[in-house]
Amino acid sequence: MSAMLRVLIVDDARLARQELRTLLSALPWVQCVGEADDVPAAREAIATLAPDLVLLDVQMPSGSGFDVLDGLETVPAVVFVTAYDTYAVRAFQTNALDYLVKPVEAPRLLEALERARQREVASAGAPESRGTLDGQDQVFVREGDRCWFVAVSEIRRLVVDGNYTRLWFRDQNALLTRSLSALEARLPQDLFFRANRNTLVNLRRIRGVTPSIADGYDLSLDDGSEVEVSRRQARELRERMAL
Repeated sequence: MSAMLRVLIVDDARLARQELRTLLSALPWVQCVGEADDVPAAREAIATLAPDLVLLDVQMPSGSGFDVLDGLETVPAVVFVTAYDTYAVRAFQTNALDYLVKPVEAPRLLEALERARQREVASAGAPESRGTLDGQDQVFVREGDRCWFVAVSEIRRLVVDGNYTRLWFRDQNALLTRSLSALEARLPQDLFFRANRNTLVNLRRIRGVTPSIADGYDLSLDDGSEVEVSRRQARELRERMAL
């Protein structure tokens, strides 16, 4: 993390962006790195500027703030800023850092920014991903009207589901439109293990290992689910878990 908290403002209203920029300018440890007024511009700005935090309007003419986040390779911290408090429940279901209702008051904005700074400090020691995700990174998961921010370490398993992949995390699951192989390429290899052709498992979520009759293993995960390790993958599991 740099000494400054780098913030991107996304709002279709010029006056709203100006007000936020004015509030940010009063904080010497905050740098406003840019602005965007619609979904495409916001997605491009996130990709090119790599902000630590996005102050994100929910409802814009070109789409929603959730559309901005959908499909991003790496998701920054997000504080939703909007006049529509009816979106609050959905925003917090995604595990956003905070949700501010316009007009934004300086003390509430400061509280949200402090929370973002604490998050950055906590993750400052993590190594750079170099194209792959780290356990401390978060991803934006969306299925229909449901969406969440999910830390990579919270992912329990990923299972082939037809042409797609079902992701299991916390007490939830969601269907992703990417293939298991594509997701495997993005996830940290030291954390995830290909148990069989159809399943990736978070090694830190394993609570029990039982030999199976087919010279493989049966894994018990921390949510009570079980995953079969194929005979072909059994040797790698033994090496990685020192069995």
